[in-house]
Amino acid sequence: MGKETVKRPAFYAPVGSPAGDLVAILHPPYTAWHLSHVVLGAATAPAVDGVTLAGTLLAFLFGLGVGAHALDELHGRPLRTTLGRQTLLALGIGGMAAAMAVAVAGAFVISPWVMAWAAAGIALAIGYALEWPRPLHTPLGFGLAWGAFPTLVGYWAQSQTIGSGALLMAAATTLLSMTQRALSTPARNLRRTVDFAEMVLQRRDGTEKWTEGEILETWEVPLKLLTAAVITIALGLLAVRVI
Repeated sequence: MGKETVKRPAFYAPVGSPAGDLVAILHPPYTAWHLSHVVLGAATAPAVDGVTLAGTLLAFLFGLGVGAHALDELHGRPLRTTLGRQTLLALGIGGMAAAMAVAVAGAFVISPWVMAWAAAGIALAIGYALEWPRPLHTPLGFGLAWGAFPTLVGYWAQSQTIGSGALLMAAATTLLSMTQRALSTPARNLRRTVDFAEMVLQRRDGTEKWTEGEILETWEVPLKLLTAAVITIALGLLAVRVI
């Protein structure tokens, strides 16, 4: 992969149009990855109810996929989109409101405790966007917020308990999220803060030069493969439980 003519802020972020900006702030691969954590939690529960799972996924899609990501872009413009402040505010607040509406419905159908989970999720989403408190933005804090939390919610929504299987799966998704962060952070920094990069490898038999694109591939190819793997594992476990 050679150097891009226009360096995108993320490998999945189209550039040059409002529609591309909307795709970028939704972070499609990472949103799908973390929604898969919800599925992994639900698939670990003793029984799986499809309607409950759909509602849980919808709440996370609105709250994390739309709301948190829009507010994150509003705070510092990491993706350098051209979307206006009012548009991002509408998406951010609208996403949170939609997630809360799903939670209210869940409180009537499942348990009033749904509202406590929803409040915790919104607090995590807003804290993520505002970069406060700082522990939330450490590798472990990120892993717990975007790995363990959706997994535990997915499990609890199915069973209204937290079993040992849920805790083990939450530990696994925490590690997966920490892996995502370990790979995406250097790639993001290279794309967004570096004007030019080249790496020289001094081998015993000569010199090899890596372009910026080849350096990015060392992080982004594993990210793409891991995203596909997590989604496929989640779908496979769900198929085993439901079909």
